Amino acid sequence: MIYDEKTVESREVYKGGIISVNVLDVVLPDGKRAKRDVVRHPGASVIIPLSEDSELYMVRQFRKPIERETLELPAGKLDSGEDPKECAKRELKEETGLEAEEMKPLISLYSTPGFSDEILHMFVATGLKEGKACADEDEFISWEKIPVKKLVDMVLNHEVTDGKTIIGILLAEKIVKGEIAL
Repeated sequence: MIYDEKTVESREVYKGGIISVNVLDVVLPDGKRAKRDVVRHPGASVIIPLSEDSELYMVRQFRKPIERETLELPAGKLDSGEDPKECAKRELKEETGLEAEEMKPLISLYSTPGFSDEILHMFVATGLKEGKACADEDEFISWEKIPVKKLVDMVLNHEVTDGKTIIGILLAEKIVKGEIAL
């Protein structure tokens, strides 16, 4: 069976500073029509900043959509035409003050393909040098170093609930165990 849906019409119903929303009219594989709501996002880079002591540099910030503080890996959206690796370097510096000798791409993944085209490019940063963070003026964040083993426990205890961060922590655990070579 062919699972493709053909777009017949697309209407932008919202345009904001980060996302836009389109309503699509599609033709399904059986010939019937349906509507799809699609959040358009420019994509983002996620950084796994791994220290020589098997610790990750994590950021704390308040997330309005869920009305709570979260513990996350450093990440940020791509500027128009920006290379994901350059975005990763920029966001790492802005959010933590860190600069990495090595920034290696690991995986790219779609965050929520049921309604969004956001793609996340995940990098592991090593050879880290601490410096001064310079977050955007509307960002209120702090950073801390936490052992990978403790972070895995925090995931399993529902203390870390951000999807991209969970994936990054589990990848970091595999790197520390030597199951993923850098």
